[in-house]
Amino acid sequence: MLIFTPSEVGEERAEAVIAGCLGHVDAIQVRVKASERRSGPSPAAELRDWTRRVLRLREGLDPESRPLVFVNDRVDVAQLLAEEGVDGVHLGQADTPASIARELLGQDLLIGLSTDSARTLLAAEEQPVDYLGLGPIFPSQTKGYARGLGPEAAWALAAGTGRPVFPIGGIDRTNALELLPIGRAAVGAGVLAADDPGRAAAELGDLLCDPFDAGLPS
Repeated sequence: MLIFTPSEVGEERAEAVIAGCLGHVDAIQVRVKASERRSGPSPAAELRDWTRRVLRLREGLDPESRPLVFVNDRVDVAQLLAEEGVDGVHLGQADTPASIARELLGQDLLIGLSTDSARTLLAAEEQPVDYLGLGPIFPSQTKGYARGLGPEAAWALAAGTGRPVFPIGGIDRTNALELLPIGRAAVGAGVLAADDPGRAAAELGDLLCDPFDAGLPS
């Protein structure tokens, strides 16, 4: 899963980066940071617009190879774009409760939920979600984490749930192989900051060989 934050690559490169990664990722989560600008579109409007651009870019792919597209945090944006092809929303622990998100989005859209410990992972078992994010696994400059859970803890935690788990945090080509027992990862800077993001995404895909199947959750 590519965590796509447009501001990390710049307006002029963003669409080219996405185009280069298409075909190498199973899902794209569109994330827009809150802007410090006093004018211009709101973060929700930016998220809507960027998600539409990603949806448009994936239209050229064969339906069987199109990545899923999620919006980060905003259930309202996912609801707005449901008829335009968005696949779901990814929620943090402080975002709209998953139960409310499910009521608003119905059963057709997917819901992901971030977890960071055995406690939050266990609590997620009672939530109407389809997949889980877990991390940070390694130290992450993007999120400002000096320490991570470590791959061994991630293996144990992921094995304890029946839902697909995406480790996240500090993952790149140098350490992704440590997550092979899980077979998935959510990656932002490890792809976006690479000299060739498409190649970085392809290499990560080769290392992590368990594609995300939206039908996997029971």
